Amino acid sequence: MINEVKHPLIEHKLSILRDKNTGTKEFRELAGEIATILCYEAMRDAKLDEYEVETPLQKTKVNKINEDRYAFVPILRAGMGMTQGIETLIPNAKIGVIGLYRNEETLKPVKYYYKVPRDIADRTVILLDPMLATGGSAIDAISMLKEDGVKDIKFLCIIAAPEGIKRIEEIHPDVEVYCAKIDEKLNDIGYILPGLGDAGDRIFGTK
Repeated sequence: MINEVKHPLIEHKLSILRDKNTGTKEFRELAGEIATILCYEAMRDAKLDEYEVETPLQKTKVNKINEDRYAFVPILRAGMGMTQGIETLIPNAKIGVIGLYRNEETLKPVKYYYKVPRDIADRTVILLDPMLATGGSAIDAISMLKEDGVKDIKFLCIIAAPEGIKRIEEIHPDVEVYCAKIDEKLNDIGYILPGLGDAGDRIFGTK
């Protein structure tokens, strides 16, 4: 299921991200801030456990999230640009990484690294990648996590293309996708239009 998170703050921050004149520092900060809002929405169904605490006046029942139930998994390298924006929300969540890069000729993802917590199967995984273009990287990453026994996966991206959404819905219909904007389409070399360029290069200042 696709969730396009509509909010004036997202629209504002995304307009700055799209601008080709936005510098690396500002781009990185805004990507993290949008990720925070997306994670907030993705956590609406989080399970709460009841605890008892003592306020300065009396004991009372409170509800808390068990942070050990969660893991953040960015797809390298661009996904790292979203991690800092959400790790403050659940600071004790474990962090894994999946290394994939796109073959520029075939447009298919190539795996080069995979490291996740040992108990990943017992956690809700929030998978991170700024761009959902063809869907190849997200689909492969989700498949790897499922092979490790993960049953609850949420995918967070900033921009999504209709083509990538369709492929995820076909192959992984159980995965909820949260994005800041569904854009128009992919161009003939697999980039999202109007998009915001190569998110990894803009986050890390490598181009």
